[in-house]
Amino acid sequence: MQQNQTSKGHPKGLWVLFGTEMWERFNFYGMRAILTLFLVNALTMNEGDTALLYGGFLGLCYLTPMLGGFIADKYLGNRSCIMLGGSLMAIGQLLLFISASIFSSSLSLATTLTWAALAIIIFGNGFFKPNISSMVGSLYPKEEKSKLDSAFTIFYMGINLGALFSQWLCPLIGDVKNEVVDANGVVTIVRDVHAFKWGFLAASIAMILGTLVFYFFKNKYVVSPSGEALGAKPDKNKIENATDGEAQQAKFSTKSLIIAAISFVILFFVFRYVLDGKNFVKTIIYPIIYASGLTLAGLIISDASLTKVEKQRIYVIYIISFFVIFFWAAFEQAGSSLTFIADNQTDRNFLFGWKMPASMVQIFNGLFVVILAVPFSWFWGRLSKAGKEPISPVKQAFGLALIALSYFIIAHNVKDLGNNGLLGIWWLVLLYFIQTCGELCLSPIGLSLVGKLSPKRFASLLYGVFFLSNAAGYALAGTLGSILPATGDKYKKAQELGIDLQAVLDKTITPTAEQLNLLETNKISSAYPSFVGFEIHNLFQFFMVFVILCGTASIILFLISPRLKKLMNGVK
Repeated sequence: MQQNQTSKGHPKGLWVLFGTEMWERFNFYGMRAILTLFLVNALTMNEGDTALLYGGFLGLCYLTPMLGGFIADKYLGNRSCIMLGGSLMAIGQLLLFISASIFSSSLSLATTLTWAALAIIIFGNGFFKPNISSMVGSLYPKEEKSKLDSAFTIFYMGINLGALFSQWLCPLIGDVKNEVVDANGVVTIVRDVHAFKWGFLAASIAMILGTLVFYFFKNKYVVSPSGEALGAKPDKNKIENATDGEAQQAKFSTKSLIIAAISFVILFFVFRYVLDGKNFVKTIIYPIIYASGLTLAGLIISDASLTKVEKQRIYVIYIISFFVIFFWAAFEQAGSSLTFIADNQTDRNFLFGWKMPASMVQIFNGLFVVILAVPFSWFWGRLSKAGKEPISPVKQAFGLALIALSYFIIAHNVKDLGNNGLLGIWWLVLLYFIQTCGELCLSPIGLSLVGKLSPKRFASLLYGVFFLSNAAGYALAGTLGSILPATGDKYKKAQELGIDLQAVLDKTITPTAEQLNLLETNKISSAYPSFVGFEIHNLFQFFMVFVILCGTASIILFLISPRLKKLMNGVK
């Protein structure tokens, strides 16, 4: 047993990475829990534009890992990039804290600071995310690669502890509503929009803690099985566990780089044409995300040093990454459309008369990951010992099927709500339980699969490619979140304005210019949203979009899994 191994067979370095990522996820998910509500209620954005911005922000957070992975592989190494990324994210959260502190006195400056903060967080995440994930696989000697599924599941549980704590604390101190009594004794519930700043401050402090954990413990514990430092600068770092004859550096020809650049420009304009619209995020950011993913995939596979087996294994990563897009497009409704539904059309009376903040409903995902991660790890281990463990693509097909099931259940529970009915909070709890089971079948398994299939010289960069599928999924999530139809609060507000919103949407009456102005001022759309030419009239139709997308993807992935197994060339 190596010196850096624990008695249970996992390196101590796993727990250092566990702790670092735990605080980073506290930072990210704490901010995520309250971000869209802050944009709508403090910066006065409408929900549709907020959903698009949210998807674009998350998409860019998972686009920049390709840049961070490339810089780590070529220049700085994993360690320096993790320190740089953590520092940038802490600064970004501090800027959000300042923005949330001054918006009432200077909305334009607060908005500018918010965009700057989100941009800094995007680049910080890009340096941090791929490099810490790639280091997990490097902790293990070649003969113990079978432990990677278990290791990534434990790692995944650890990072979700951070998500769990942040989704409790940040909404508790940042998403606050108070009772206000007017002169007639009428009690109304009013959100304290100035409280958001405390949630952002907590997120910043968490990121500082995570960066310090890594800084103080990396040299002692984040080491290879032979005791050498992992993640040093590439010219000083030996690639661990490389097979004999494996190339040590990528060989991108000038021709390949030129073709990649031209391909990116062409793909950008193709996607911009397909995603026609006036929104900056939809017409600029989303095309960049989609074009970058396809361009990078093509560039890597053009590398002259790749063997036939390596290429086939990389193709598996690409195929899996494509199907992951649909999972994250559905899963990441948590921070936008599901939060808006929890805020506007859900009975959030939880236990003992306590009304849960809308942004806190997301906490159940982190809670269920913490509860279920070890049982899932044990379950896969038992199946493996019995020789019955399904291959990774089959597990991921199960994950897609589960998320389709979660939306099918919720769709039928909102079918008869009408404009005034409230969804019971326990249905959202059930949705998050099923989606968490799906997540545990897909996300840690995908991370493990990339670690097993990637040539060592491309490890961080291929993790960047895998995270690009997350980016594309989040971009699609933004598009889908923006088609959320009007919830009950919108109909109620329109009624208070003397407008029959249902009649306006059904076009049985023609609203006056004054009425249209009132609706726009109160961030209420006067038309049904649409997706691929179909109008979305109610929440049932909205949720069925996800059932169809994820259900279809699950069936196709399951059917092609035998072919993917062959392309994996013996990797289990």
